Amino acid sequence: MWIIFALLATVFFGARGIMYQWTSQKKIDRNLLLFGVFFVGFIISVLGVTLLNQKWYGWADITVGLALGFGSFAANAFLHKGFSVGKASLISILSGLTPLFVLVFAFLLWQETLTTLQLIGFFIIFGGLYIIRYSNDISFTNLQGAQWGLLAALFFSFNDLLGKQSTLLEADTFATLTSMFGFGSLLFAISWLVSNKKQASDTNDSRPNWSPVKTFSCGLLIGLTNVAGMVAIISAFAIGNTGLVSAISGMNILIILLYSRIILKESFTRQELLGLTTAFIGVIVLRLSY
Repeated sequence: MWIIFALLATVFFGARGIMYQWTSQKKIDRNLLLFGVFFVGFIISVLGVTLLNQKWYGWADITVGLALGFGSFAANAFLHKGFSVGKASLISILSGLTPLFVLVFAFLLWQETLTTLQLIGFFIIFGGLYIIRYSNDISFTNLQGAQWGLLAALFFSFNDLLGKQSTLLEADTFATLTSMFGFGSLLFAISWLVSNKKQASDTNDSRPNWSPVKTFSCGLLIGLTNVAGMVAIISAFAIGNTGLVSAISGMNILIILLYSRIILKESFTRQELLGLTTAFIGVIVLRLSY
């Protein structure tokens, strides 16, 4: 059952990534957009807590939720920034390195191990990502936004580990998400207010051409995919292996890659196609291991 939740997270996070890429090319206030993304997650989470009679059982639950909020704040900001300055396929690939960090830290923190077949499946998936990564010309003098993709990967791995920790604490899902989205909303709201003051002195050419209402409303729409993905991945962490869940959900990059090829007309090299095929084979191997 965990793999179904992980695949749902893949779809939702893939849709989020596509909308992030699209909005990153518009002249908008990024902080206001992401404030909307997190605010709708906060509202839905509060409703979940109320309707399902969920609650916080101690400071540990609250602390994990707040840490998730900070991690999500950073990861989403870096991902959107990366899409605004780099090639969509490249940023999605680099941000997809999250499972590698998660696998290492899950072993160090909880001594989680994999069966031989599961380990093979994981490295086939990562091998596919690695092949695609090296099909792009990245150097220290030509980062192409790679630094933002890598930072997003680090903070998304931080989030995955905290999501797993919340399940180990047996924390209620929507209570955790209320803390996460509430704190994330606060951070983006503060960032928006600060940036809004700076924009007052900008020239008309550098100011956003989307109205605040339009920008915030778009953020609310994107936020629906974000909160759905978080509910799905935490549900998967509750019953599945941390590294494997992260590996499956990390396949959302394939959805973004297809979007970049079909809609954005970004061409795929032979290495990228080989990487895509390899990653799909890895998913099949993981599925056969259960």
